[in-house]
Amino acid sequence: MTIREILNYTFLFVLYVVLQILIVRNLVLFDYAFCFVYIAAIVLLPYELSMTACLLIAFGTGIIIDTFYNTLGMHAAATVLMAYFRPLVTRVQIDQPGQEFRLGLSLGELGTGTFFRYVLTMAFIHHAALFFIEASSLTLIIPTLIRTAASAVLTSVSIVLIQFFTRN
Repeated sequence: MTIREILNYTFLFVLYVVLQILIVRNLVLFDYAFCFVYIAAIVLLPYELSMTACLLIAFGTGIIIDTFYNTLGMHAAATVLMAYFRPLVTRVQIDQPGQEFRLGLSLGELGTGTFFRYVLTMAFIHHAALFFIEASSLTLIIPTLIRTAASAVLTSVSIVLIQFFTRN
């Protein structure tokens, strides 16, 4: 990675975290759909980034969000789980055999359909972990699944819309 790419990813990381903390924190639809755009900081990391670096960045991101949300590690756990499944999701949904070039995980490089499916899958993994940790019981499985699905769709649409307005 070049210094310019590192600065670009750092700027986007700060943008998504600040956007989450200051603006999107209060965006809730019908008490079921919560928006967590900060996961885009992990979802949009370069494909060739090592697993260790990705997990450390995810943990740091989760801890920052936990600090402002006062959630005692719930976001950190969900974000690290999402980062752990990231290579599998990219291999299954995006990886094309026989191509040896660097793959950028952005809207411009993947196309709208593939990018939306990728972000929706990653958001569903994150939100399922987050909301099941929050519920801490399987007695609330139906409301938790509804909240997970609604939040994953809202988050994915928000990230795709933000990607339309940022240059990558």
